Amino acid sequence: MSAIKCIGILTSGGDAPGMNAAIRAVTRAAIYNGLDVKAIYRGYKGLITGEIKQFKTQNVSNIIQQGGTILKTARCQEFMTVEGRQLAYDTLQREKIDALVTIGGDGTLSGARIFATEHDYPIVGIPGTIDNDLFGTDTTIGYDTALNTIMDAVDKIRDTATSHERLFFIEVMGRDAGFLALNGAIASGAEAAIIPEIATEVDQLGELIKNGFRKSKNSSIVLVAESPTTGGAMALAERVKNEFPQYDVRVTILGHIQRGGSPTANDRILASRMGAAAIDALLEEQRNVMIGIRNDQIEYVPFNKAIKNDKPINRDLLNTLRILST
Repeated sequence: MSAIKCIGILTSGGDAPGMNAAIRAVTRAAIYNGLDVKAIYRGYKGLITGEIKQFKTQNVSNIIQQGGTILKTARCQEFMTVEGRQLAYDTLQREKIDALVTIGGDGTLSGARIFATEHDYPIVGIPGTIDNDLFGTDTTIGYDTALNTIMDAVDKIRDTATSHERLFFIEVMGRDAGFLALNGAIASGAEAAIIPEIATEVDQLGELIKNGFRKSKNSSIVLVAESPTTGGAMALAERVKNEFPQYDVRVTILGHIQRGGSPTANDRILASRMGAAAIDALLEEQRNVMIGIRNDQIEYVPFNKAIKNDKPINRDLLNTLRILST
């Protein structure tokens, strides 16, 4: 690889709290190491259309505490085509950007992997997603903040659930991963979590009812991961109304509130470490890797592993939730 003099940085896919902290870290670590930095706006779309700006240290001042992403984000169908990726490569050549740092989730890394392979181009990915579903890293940027948001929301909903003696299904994000639902349930003292990882093994709602999950409680809260596999909170509530009409059921879908807000200290520190590590990786001539963290140590995870391997749920946590909800 020829010496890297200029790096590009972009955020793509769903926003996550802590992305700005990562942008700040990448920019400042690059400048510290004598590299130029060019910010690409609106993800891969901006790479195709050429929405690019030179970044200096002051461009990333006072952003560490902000949620969302100052670089904006967008879905880009064109980047999914060979022609679109060629236009993106032409932009990088024209702007004299020698390597790319991408911040995002599974889709972002998938696009980066294909692009890097097609054009033999150095890319390092940083895992920014509240879903925490990327293999090879204990946690992803935004996950801790989303978890705290869920906990805060459930604490408030429990006041109403208790006052009215109701059963609440609270739907949380996570796509096909149950990390937010499971850990959110433990953190908020919920009675159960319905997650996609075990949906094909057992009728989770049936088990819940059969075990008499309310027992001496005058209210119950169940966290549900949004997923076609679980059916989502609305479908589960409808089933309860039909099969167990004795329960007074309500549904709350937390939705995009989980993505917003100022990042927690954990997410700011994680994003800062990963951003600095991304520059280290490029200077060490690493390419096509995601920055991961395992046992509090930075690791380089090949894109193929991060994307193709399913991140397993910790089944001990399921047992912990069952014990503590009795």
